[in-house]
Amino acid sequence: MKKILFLCTGNSCRSQIAEGISHDVFDSKYHIESAGTEKHGVNPRAIDTLKEIGIDISGYKSKTIDSDKLNQFDLIITLCGDAKDKCPVLDKKIKHIHWDLKDPAKFQGTDLEVKAHFGYTRDLILNKIKQLKSNLEKGNL
Repeated sequence: MKKILFLCTGNSCRSQIAEGISHDVFDSKYHIESAGTEKHGVNPRAIDTLKEIGIDISGYKSKTIDSDKLNQFDLIITLCGDAKDKCPVLDKKIKHIHWDLKDPAKFQGTDLEVKAHFGYTRDLILNKIKQLKSNLEKGNL
């Protein structure tokens, strides 16, 4: 079973969205987790934006990275520059991919604009995860 970790700063938006989508897209041959370099709690807008596409992460909890467990993953995907910079040195056998995604929680605007920005981020992550699955199945990673 391949183990994938999505790593972000607060494990509140991007990494939670990625974990939720991955549980929906990947099959049981994959173990999916998310964590943060800090723990900020799951953002309610992340929960709402996934509900819009039928994915429920309302029971998810924000977690911090476990350095002892880190080298047990086959693939670590950092979703922001801060997590990439703070990610501990990884064993050479672990693949690392970086997706530099803007934090939707920092977007300023009306409620409708913020909701749209979360939807945009969700759709971007969904497309990246579908491409990731395709690459993994083809052995390109």
